[in-house]
Amino acid sequence: MNRTVTIHRFDHGSDSRTVDSVAVEEPLEIRLRYHHANRWHTQALSVTMRTPGHDDELAAGFLYSENIIRSGSDIARLDTSGQESNELTVELQPNVEVNWENLKRNFYTTSSCGVCGKSSLLALETEDAPPLQPSFAVAPHLLSQLPALLREAQFDFAASGGMHAAGLFSSAGRLLAAREDVGRHNATDKLIGSYLLTKEPDFPNSILALSGRASFELLQKAWRARIGLVASVGAPSSLAVDLARRFGITLVGFLRDARFNVYAHPQRVRALAGATK
Repeated sequence: MNRTVTIHRFDHGSDSRTVDSVAVEEPLEIRLRYHHANRWHTQALSVTMRTPGHDDELAAGFLYSENIIRSGSDIARLDTSGQESNELTVELQPNVEVNWENLKRNFYTTSSCGVCGKSSLLALETEDAPPLQPSFAVAPHLLSQLPALLREAQFDFAASGGMHAAGLFSSAGRLLAAREDVGRHNATDKLIGSYLLTKEPDFPNSILALSGRASFELLQKAWRARIGLVASVGAPSSLAVDLARRFGITLVGFLRDARFNVYAHPQRVRALAGATK
């Protein structure tokens, strides 16, 4: 979603008055309605700055990446009646347990507030999910095609230049779905959420392509979804590399112009199938 604004444009010393498209950014408060101790509770969970649209997918993907739900069937209802005030309530099935103490600790260790990387990784290791095992390998030329294929699906970016994108590809390089947002993490949550709400995902045999850099939070979302290969146009962070190496994710960065770097688990890149992490 973009909005048209009037601007002054300077070009080689000349000034003209024209219009331009800018990406829309608004807050969304996600509320959680859950059953505990024989009664229903509603509590604010998170506020995120996002581009309006696909808010139900954003909420579902966010809950999944934060390990609050295990599948789309854990959601009983999505209440979008508060859309005009940028609020969305997710009602969970009565049998879904919510551990608020664990949730608070998890939010702290995954926030961008300077908490040490070691604590962040240890928090993930406490979850009952083994490292990913390579189940496919792709050719280098297939990886090189992903940015262009993802760009073709970035309709809002083409208008404003202010949107990030996340795309899910099959191991054969076919674009399965793509989502855009001003926030990289929101685009990824919307993408994952779109599958949770509509179909049974086959994430382990897929590729997550990112239009920007690869941060710890995005690798964490990929790992929770059991996505085996993450390819980003930009650079990875050191903590993203550490997470990928520890949990079995192939991490590709600087993917552009038929060149890329492999930072972790090169076994999923066919030309490097015999290499170690």
